[in-house]
Amino acid sequence: MSKTQERVRVLDTTILSDDWYVLRKVTFDFQRRDGTWQRQSRETYDRGNGATILLHNPKTGTVLLTRQFRMPAFVNDHDGMLIEAPGGLLDNASPEDRIRAEVEEETGYRVQHIEKVFEAFMSPGSVTEKLYFYLGEYDGSMRVNDGGGVAEEGEEIEVLEVPLSEAMKMIERGEIMDGKTIMLLQHVALRQATKPL
Repeated sequence: MSKTQERVRVLDTTILSDDWYVLRKVTFDFQRRDGTWQRQSRETYDRGNGATILLHNPKTGTVLLTRQFRMPAFVNDHDGMLIEAPGGLLDNASPEDRIRAEVEEETGYRVQHIEKVFEAFMSPGSVTEKLYFYLGEYDGSMRVNDGGGVAEEGEEIEVLEVPLSEAMKMIERGEIMDGKTIMLLQHVALRQATKPL
C-alpha cells in the first residue's frame, strides 16, 4: 500500500451519469499532513485513457495537424473548430496500436516508427484520463488515403500541413488552443533547439 493510499478512505461512490462516459461523485476522508482527517467530496469524469501523436517531417520542417468541431470549446465562447494533433481514446487497445489507427483514420498517413515521449494527466482536478504522447515522422509516401475521420462517429476532420515555425506562431496568436497539441509542438521545437550541430 502506498503512503497516499493510507491517507485516503473512500466512503461512498455514486454514479451521477452513465451516458456518454461515467461521471461519479466520490466522498472520502483525507488525512492532512498534520494528522487530522478531513471529509471531502469530488466528481470524477471517467472517459478512459487516450493517445495523441504529432507527425513531423524533418526534411521539410512541417507538421501534420487536424481541424475539427469540438462542442465543449463551442459552448465556452470559441467557434469550436480546434486545431489539434491527431488522437483518440484507447478503447481497450494498446496506446501504440490505437494511435497508429487514429492517425491513419484522421490524416490518411500510415506511420511506421513512432516514439513515446511522455504520459500526462490533462485535467486531473476532474477527469481521470491519462494521455500517452507520441512523435512520428512522415513523408508523402506514407499517405494511404485522404483521412478525415469516421463519418459514422460524427467526425469531419480537415488535415493541415504547416511549417513547425508557423505552428508555434499560431500558438502565440491563439489559433492553436488545444493543450495536448501545444505540448507536442513545444516538445518538438525544444528538441530541435537543443539538438547538437
